[in-house]
Amino acid sequence: FLSPDLTAPTKLGFNVSFCPLSSSAQQASRGYPCEASDHNYESLRVTSAQKHILHVQLNRPEKRNAMNRAFWREMVECFEKIAKDPDCRAVVISGAGKMFSTGLDLIDMAPEFMQPQGDDVARISWKLRDLISRYQKTFTVIEKCPKPVISVIHGGCIGGGVDLITACDIRYCAQDAYFQVKEVDVGLAADVGTLQRLPKIIGNQSLVNELVFTARKMMADEALVSGLVSRVFQDKDVALDAAFALAAEISSKSPVAVQSSKINLLYSRDHPVDESLQYMASWNMSMLQTQDISKSIQATMEKKDMKSVTFSKL
Repeated sequence: FLSPDLTAPTKLGFNVSFCPLSSSAQQASRGYPCEASDHNYESLRVTSAQKHILHVQLNRPEKRNAMNRAFWREMVECFEKIAKDPDCRAVVISGAGKMFSTGLDLIDMAPEFMQPQGDDVARISWKLRDLISRYQKTFTVIEKCPKPVISVIHGGCIGGGVDLITACDIRYCAQDAYFQVKEVDVGLAADVGTLQRLPKIIGNQSLVNELVFTARKMMADEALVSGLVSRVFQDKDVALDAAFALAAEISSKSPVAVQSSKINLLYSRDHPVDESLQYMASWNMSMLQTQDISKSIQATMEKKDMKSVTFSKL
């Protein structure tokens, strides 16, 4: 079951994949992590997994990584720094402890929503709208970060956890993962990204409606079939190893090419083809002048391993 390059059939008839690890990927996930000096947070732990790769962990395991007030502020600060970090080319997000995240920390956050301040309905509503907008930014900043972001989910991914992973570029999960759009069970509509992003990820409005209206669990097997995740692994450790291997592969490519691709994929998702092509033409009229192209072509002509090419920081 753990052998490299094997796929194991599941009861639903699809494959759970396991891939071999490069030595650098094993080093990244197990032996090399060191604290990122400019990232000091209460709710997150950020480490340099290996060259060009940062590992962002939700770090409240004793609270099942529930999202408290510090989290909503710190995630924005963290990814704004990552977006400007010239050394970082890929990010892996995971949860410490027994599960990815139980979502909103209701005890810590209740006063924000249940006791809003204001002289009348208009003023209370104005403040609530500003609050919701700030919380929406917590996950939008992940989506807008030009560096590819890979999430690794294990155990429960509930409520705000789903909001978070839908803002990521690539999603891997362990076999024990499950996903719940839980908000209807606490009397509200999800308001920080799931309702906007999940339909575009899954592409099945009927399934999205079912998940949202019932708050039922979607297990890992169904998440793979539906397209919410791209791969399922035996456990968290194997999933993390695969994510770090993927991040290492991505970070070996031209950062100009990778980050330009992410920005244009997101633009194209939300705009018609003609507009997206015009945007791409305007984008590449400058990006095509990068030295990365000549370096890549030369390496190809000389039949060199592309990982041997050194690209400048971006």
